[in-house]
Amino acid sequence: MRAVLRWTAAVVVFAAVGASTAYGITRMERTDVPGLRTESDGRWAYPTLTKPPLPSGSPAPFARANDSNAHHADLRALLLPAPEGATVDKVLSGSDGWLATKDFLKEFQETSREQIQEKLVDAGLRHIAARGWTTQDGATTRIYLLRFGTAAVTEGVFSEDFTAYGTPLYPARGGDAYERDEDFPAVPQSDNLDLAPYVESKPYGGEQVRLAYLSAGDVMAVIVQSRKGTMPAIPFQQTVVLQSQLLD
Repeated sequence: MRAVLRWTAAVVVFAAVGASTAYGITRMERTDVPGLRTESDGRWAYPTLTKPPLPSGSPAPFARANDSNAHHADLRALLLPAPEGATVDKVLSGSDGWLATKDFLKEFQETSREQIQEKLVDAGLRHIAARGWTTQDGATTRIYLLRFGTAAVTEGVFSEDFTAYGTPLYPARGGDAYERDEDFPAVPQSDNLDLAPYVESKPYGGEQVRLAYLSAGDVMAVIVQSRKGTMPAIPFQQTVVLQSQLLD
């Protein structure tokens, strides 16, 4: 009888210890569990995204009731926020959050700026909202949202004035030759948006540039990232996808 009681007590103790360990594991983050630590893939820690409220009675940009696919929310509030730990570029905030066209044109090579300005004027550019930052790894990001009168005009500017399949029509400054970013994931992408991603082709100089154009209703987004050495693909893809979600 004593032997039976001793074994019974031992089983109870082991069961209690096992249950406590299992509970502790479920309460821990995966990266805190020995043997389950996952190495970072280079993505940045962005804050939780929240779309800005729409004016009363205004439909979402791709709702059935919105035939023009217009973004009625404040364009400045549709800009992707900077990730955690990044230093924000105050110059891109412009006046009251609006960026002058001449400052947007600085993103391109000087020989192209006059021609780009003429195309933007002809297309009836309304205004530009912009945001930029530098992360701790030395990568710089600049995002521009350009609003036009209609979705049809925006699509024309996107497909005829700025992009071609193999290369952008106007290279961003810092890079001379670009090619289509064939490694950019094909899915998931919204049917409401058109995307043209590019990457500076080798050999590049002291830094590498990645560039993307997005057409979303009456807004065209221009996203530029660069870093000394090489600009990793993961944060570029992450930034483009998150900005797409805010415009969708």
